[in-house]
Amino acid sequence: MFDLLIQGGTVYDPETGALTRQDVAVAGGRIARLGGDLPASGAQTVLDASDCLVTPGLIDLHCHIYPVFPYVREDSLRTVNAEEHMLRCGVTTAVDAGTCGWRNFGDFYEHVVSRTKLRVLAFLNIAAKGMAYTDSEQAVADIQPSVTAAVAKAYDDCVVGVKSAHYWPRPQDASHPAFASIDGAREAAAQCGKPVMVDSIPVSPQRTYPDILRRLSPGDIHTHVFAQQFPLLDGEGRVQAFLMQQRARGVRFDVGHGSGSFWFRQAVPCLEQGFWPDTLSTDLHHQNVTGPAFDLLYVAGKFLAMGMPLGDVLYRVTRAPALVLGREELGVVSPGACADLAVLRLRPGRFGYLDCGGARLQGEGKLECVATVRAGETLYDPEGRTAPDWRCAPPPYWTPPGLMRSWELRTEKEESPCV
Repeated sequence: MFDLLIQGGTVYDPETGALTRQDVAVAGGRIARLGGDLPASGAQTVLDASDCLVTPGLIDLHCHIYPVFPYVREDSLRTVNAEEHMLRCGVTTAVDAGTCGWRNFGDFYEHVVSRTKLRVLAFLNIAAKGMAYTDSEQAVADIQPSVTAAVAKAYDDCVVGVKSAHYWPRPQDASHPAFASIDGAREAAAQCGKPVMVDSIPVSPQRTYPDILRRLSPGDIHTHVFAQQFPLLDGEGRVQAFLMQQRARGVRFDVGHGSGSFWFRQAVPCLEQGFWPDTLSTDLHHQNVTGPAFDLLYVAGKFLAMGMPLGDVLYRVTRAPALVLGREELGVVSPGACADLAVLRLRPGRFGYLDCGGARLQGEGKLECVATVRAGETLYDPEGRTAPDWRCAPPPYWTPPGLMRSWELRTEKEESPCV
């Protein structure tokens, strides 16, 4: 009846915030049924989640997963392999944040997006060759809004928005205007009906942080919100009023942790004063995969440690990014939905977390991934919860002729664990 039964877990419903003990049955890659005490006899495979949370598959809104090998270019962003780093932390949807532009996106789609079991979405960089060639992000001639919009439409199943990043107005004159990249991204986004994600530093009096935010439209995303360079707090440590005003206007604020874009001295006062990020993301790439970002669950753990309630943390890595991206079918656990699921363990205790400035914060709780299910297929199961006991395992594909297999030597008096 069912391909997979996740049994006995505490299911997180992002629509209501409820945490309820339920079984989750999967068939044909979709959630077939939710309920209590569904019979294991009706499932081909059973996963015992009695000590775990069962959530929608996590969505990493900001990462970099277009590998360029070998690393021969000094300006190349060293990205990570999506399946290697995302599935082990419960991520079923990875959103590449502008690694490629209109000139090289086709290669990314052919060699990464269409070949991985992970769901891959992307922000298309307004620069022709994106972050894979960082010189392209500085070239005004590479900013082609109409071409970018056309490519976004051509890959509409994958492209979720337009990215503006790393543009430095130097020299700042008529040929190199301060907002060339942001304005180009906004124009392209308007043409293809998608949001903008902006990574832009206030580097001059002509491009201040309030100016950057005012440039954005409702639904657009400012990433790296807790980076040290943004004046989030006034001289007395209070959250700046313009941040609340821009949020009320509809601008979205994303963590985008990265190698240098998350500082506790920024984040903690903001959280304490009610300015919370809309989404949590890693900005994962080769330079931070061994710290201080590590993975999405580690980033989520930092917000647990800072005092954000568990339900609010889970919402910001599941349903919230789905809504920001306009993919309302994602980030839910409901009958008929794609069976993208994360089975997580919440470990009690005090744990330490690092930020990008080498500072440490200690707080309560840590999230760990027990299993990851993508479209009904269990792709990560390090504890073997979907595997049979070794004494009941099926025979190997091939046994050397004449070799007595030890499991056949058991006597009938032995108690079988396979009942």
